[in-house]
Amino acid sequence: MKFPLLLALLVGGVSALHLRSEASDSKSPLTDENLPRDAEIPRAEVEEYSPGEELMPLEEEEGSGSKSAPGDEGAVSGQDAMDGDLQCPKEEDTMRLTGVSGCKTCRYVLVQSAERFDKAQSVCRRCYRGSLASIHSFHVNFRIQCSVRGINQGQVWIGGRIVGWGRCTRFQWVDGSSWNFAYWASGQPGRGGGRCVTLCTQGGHWRRSHCAKRRPFICSF
Repeated sequence: MKFPLLLALLVGGVSALHLRSEASDSKSPLTDENLPRDAEIPRAEVEEYSPGEELMPLEEEEGSGSKSAPGDEGAVSGQDAMDGDLQCPKEEDTMRLTGVSGCKTCRYVLVQSAERFDKAQSVCRRCYRGSLASIHSFHVNFRIQCSVRGINQGQVWIGGRIVGWGRCTRFQWVDGSSWNFAYWASGQPGRGGGRCVTLCTQGGHWRRSHCAKRRPFICSF
């Protein structure tokens, strides 16, 4: 009687030890508390761009290997400056504009022969050692407008243009001076139109225009 009882107790003890060992091995070393939460996982910063938007360096200008907008083939390229055929305007095709009081270097000339924007800039540089006019105050804008309102043209080129593309677009004067004044017409500059700037002979407001259009222009020197 004692031997079967001892055998039963021995078998029961071994089974209990085996079950305890299996239960211990089935536990995972990573519990839910040890797993990283979504908020704890670092995420890389991603810069998003609008679909189809093209970004270019602001310093890149038309004619320097960048794409140009349709209709703006006449944007500043510098090629006309190397043209040996470029001729300075005749005296009868120009008109000296009234200077600005208190500014000895503010001299302007209206060239009435129509040219594209880039050709106009080349004429200003080669013939007057200047540039298409930059305007930095209402007073100067008004004086120029009063001087050109008598010509038989609705708009004249001044030295403003757009550089860059997409979110990097900005206005710039071709003489390198700061863009610290603007006198836009109603609805301007808007998103449409060209990449060069004109001054309206009636009212003096500014408008965007395609650079390939031929217009009279104002040089400052």
